[in-house]
Amino acid sequence: MEQTLVIALVGILGIGAQWLAWRTGWPAIVLMLAAGFLAGPVGLGVFDPEHAFGELLEPIVAVGVALILFEGGLSLDFRELRHTGGAVARLATVGVALGWLFGALAGIYIAGLQPEVAILFGGILVVTGPTVVIPLLRQSSIKSRPASILKWEAIVNDPTGALCAVIAYEYFRKVAESPGASLFEVVPPLIIAAIIAGLIGYAAALAIAWSFPRGAVPEYLKVPVLLTAVIGVFVVSNLIEHEAGLVAVTVMGVALANMNVSSLRSIHPFKENVAILLVSGIFILLSASLGRDELAYLNPLTTAGFKMMLFLLALLFLVRPATILISLLGSSIPWNERLLLAWIAPRGIVLVAISGLFALRLADLNFNDGGLLIGLSFAVVVVTIVAHGFTIDFVAKLLKVKGVTRPGILIVGSTPWTIALAEQMRDLKAPVIVVDASWQRLGLARQKGIDFYHGEILNEATEHNLELAPYQNLVAATENEAYNALVCNEFAHEIGRDSVFQLGESADGEDRHSLPEGLRGRALFESGFGVEDVSERQRQGWVFRKTKLSEEFDFEKMQEKLPDAANMLLLMRDNGTIRFFTHAAKPEPRAGDTILSFSPPQTRSAEEKAAKKAAKNKGVQPT
Repeated sequence: MEQTLVIALVGILGIGAQWLAWRTGWPAIVLMLAAGFLAGPVGLGVFDPEHAFGELLEPIVAVGVALILFEGGLSLDFRELRHTGGAVARLATVGVALGWLFGALAGIYIAGLQPEVAILFGGILVVTGPTVVIPLLRQSSIKSRPASILKWEAIVNDPTGALCAVIAYEYFRKVAESPGASLFEVVPPLIIAAIIAGLIGYAAALAIAWSFPRGAVPEYLKVPVLLTAVIGVFVVSNLIEHEAGLVAVTVMGVALANMNVSSLRSIHPFKENVAILLVSGIFILLSASLGRDELAYLNPLTTAGFKMMLFLLALLFLVRPATILISLLGSSIPWNERLLLAWIAPRGIVLVAISGLFALRLADLNFNDGGLLIGLSFAVVVVTIVAHGFTIDFVAKLLKVKGVTRPGILIVGSTPWTIALAEQMRDLKAPVIVVDASWQRLGLARQKGIDFYHGEILNEATEHNLELAPYQNLVAATENEAYNALVCNEFAHEIGRDSVFQLGESADGEDRHSLPEGLRGRALFESGFGVEDVSERQRQGWVFRKTKLSEEFDFEKMQEKLPDAANMLLLMRDNGTIRFFTHAAKPEPRAGDTILSFSPPQTRSAEEKAAKKAAKNKGVQPT
């Protein structure tokens, strides 16, 4: 099969699996594994990556892993670590050493791997993988501290696991070349090479941080220059020492993340898209490369397969719990959070990619068990994702570390209208918070007991001090429509373009005086009320009204009861899901929904007023 067709199929399968995961809520990595397996020689035999790419397969995977590690490092901002109580530092040092030790021992004495292969694989096993952990945390809902610890442990330990594997591999390679070499003759040069590689990565980060803000690189070339620099740093560092490039690109990413380079903010969406493409592509390629030998070795009905099953159980119930509980002894982390951390450790793409990278090279060193690493790493990924991904909510609830489960609303701008909206959402038991840079404007929120955040929502510091996880919708309703559009545009990538809203109707293509739809959030209300519209109507006595629908009292009957001028704002399902009525979309109300409308004060006819007065005179409460 032509290489171009294989590349197209890899893209279709990888992105298709990602999309299906989004639609179903299933772990994306499991769907990608199934897609690659079915497409490979063991499945339907649609294509064989090794046959299609030949010697290019290894460098393709290597460069992909380097870019993934750089992207992970670029996500690591040290300011967020202060909220984890030092737990991440413990897990990145003591935890890595213990995890490597316990994983290697399990590989030797339970799986029966060659000691060299087990030691290398034990180093790789310290990774947990942000590409799996972060989506898992996004889908579940646990408290912010354990979620933050799991997130940053995954980001920090990804390159650390790669470094452990590099050290182990280089040691065994040097020993193979010089059989009489001692530990002290081999390890120090490797450490020196890793330090040099780290310095190269840091120097490259400094060059980027200096040149980008000063206009030395035009805007349209910043992304190509950055990606080229990452690949260049990776290749140059590898010339110094095999696989030292993984250390260099990780250091480069972490350094850039903490240099406050404003020019990188516009690059973040693109580099995340590149990471998704690389993760999908590499995972499809590696899973499609699985042969019958690797899969047969995992058959639990055979002696070797039974040992592997015991090894996987040991990872779940012995290695991870012992690593976490020993590492956090004497820390301030509560025991219920420690137990959750001890259970949750899904592995992802980096484990498979690094295992695939070294499996080929271990075979060259005559370590026969090296060829088993790809199949074994896939087994670890599947078992940990299934075990942890489908139990995290139950375990979190059991340990009482469950966070907010109902979707919430983040409101930008403290005005009488937004505070009234926040009160309604609070009554509906939905998480709600009002954000404003003015302490004076927040006075009404404080008076009403509404949760608030005092600060500029666009300030980078807000990202580290305001927990956004409970809020799946954003409403920008300050008095400045252009500012509202800026806020919506900034958060559209993180929250979703369909989940950011603002007051005011977008302009059509002919109106050159208004903001175009592509730069603003979805318009609240079907009528497209603006900021001045809702403020004026509120002064006229308009109020929010909540109406619960039922089989007998449906949406049409509710509309008959409300004034003709009433406008529907949103509906809330029984499960807490929120759907807004906008100028472009109208949700389908059904029994059990609660409708929140914004409507003028109810006016009574002369007959209704007379009936109320008569009832009052008789001492009867009117219905």
